[in-house]
Amino acid sequence: MIICVLNRICSARTCKFVIQRYCASNVLKLNERGLLQDVFPPPSLTLQKLLSQPQCFYAGFDPTADSLHIGNLLVLMTMLHCQRAGHQTIALIGGATALIGDPSGKSSERIALPEENVKENTNVIGENITRIFQNHEKYIWEKNRGPLKPVKLVNNADWYNNVSITKFLSTAGRHFRVGAMLSRNSVQSRINSESGISFTEFSYQVLQGYDWLHLLQKYKCRFQIGGSDQMGNIVSGHELISRMGLEEVFGLTIPLVTNEAGSKLGKTAGNAVWITPSKTSPYELYQFFMRVKDSEVEQLLKLFTFCSTDEISTIMEKQTNKPESRVAHRKLAQQVTLLVHGENGLKSAERITEALYSKSADSLARLHPSELNETFRGATMVDILLEPATSVLDMVMKANCFANENDARRIILAGGLHINQVKCTDYTEILSLGRHILPNGISLIRVGKKHYYIIKWMS
Repeated sequence: MIICVLNRICSARTCKFVIQRYCASNVLKLNERGLLQDVFPPPSLTLQKLLSQPQCFYAGFDPTADSLHIGNLLVLMTMLHCQRAGHQTIALIGGATALIGDPSGKSSERIALPEENVKENTNVIGENITRIFQNHEKYIWEKNRGPLKPVKLVNNADWYNNVSITKFLSTAGRHFRVGAMLSRNSVQSRINSESGISFTEFSYQVLQGYDWLHLLQKYKCRFQIGGSDQMGNIVSGHELISRMGLEEVFGLTIPLVTNEAGSKLGKTAGNAVWITPSKTSPYELYQFFMRVKDSEVEQLLKLFTFCSTDEISTIMEKQTNKPESRVAHRKLAQQVTLLVHGENGLKSAERITEALYSKSADSLARLHPSELNETFRGATMVDILLEPATSVLDMVMKANCFANENDARRIILAGGLHINQVKCTDYTEILSLGRHILPNGISLIRVGKKHYYIIKWMS
């Protein structure tokens, strides 16, 4: 039997909590992993009693972009921990609220999205969430611990499309107090800004509050998970439900994860790290986590993997004793890539990594053509018909690697040509399988230090 306990950890400024799941081989402590920042309202016996049995938790995702990013992944990690503890989880996609726009964390009003874009984004984000939950169950969850309750995906457009504005305002709207709404940090910061805040964005907290009410009435969902910037919206939902005299509900917030420079994780220089592989490939995701600073890797292992705290301590000890092994970074990159992109995505990322850093022909031969193109971004792709007795010079001229044959001979003799990561100084050499042409029918040409050409041989 699953027993969930809420332990209260008090300090002068904040009260923190630990949700623990006891089973034969695992103790889960969200607070120790850094996944829990605050709980609203403050703890009570009601909360402890609720968490002694399976509950329903939800988190919302507005489809304002055509993919989730790794900041959203932290919310999904918290949902997965709840799922692992035997609770029901709901992922709410804001097909309606994305048309309104959440003012939280924004200095000016969001650009209105066309409804068609929101629908397309909704489908992609639904795929992101489904894929992550499926990968977790398939590759990470220990099957001997029993089945998991499948995540439910809902879209708030499904209920707002069936509610008239007059009915909404006359029922839910009368329970909101403008004074309380004005006091929210997200609203105050915008009121005091040059651009101000529109009624549309001001009303966002009303809609998010009603979302929670709807999920409570339909699924008995008494817990909401959100980022730390969502506390105002969570409080609005709690106040709505309380004023209607319904069951007591609770909100859990997770911290904003930043690097040492104070930038949001995965948004350095404005370049987000996305969940959709066409926007951020498995290799790019893998390398992002391989490159995090040594001082950050332990906390990221706690946040983005399901390794126990004891296992993480062992990993960090190995890395401390042998820093060049980067065992902690590799574990982090492997686990996140496996969760987001599955086993095939992880294998692809590792093949590309090996090809880049081992500089061996064997590692290149294991790459698919699409992976070669990703490995050597910007490389010129060329299809060439393989003819008998084709020489190195013939090949490089057909691939337009050089302006003329004289330049080709001169640069090749000087050691400026590499074929499949191996220097070639004999332009008269006849091409051979295995050496010049890899088993996958590809030749990788490098001229100088930066100019790559990928030749796909046609027979």
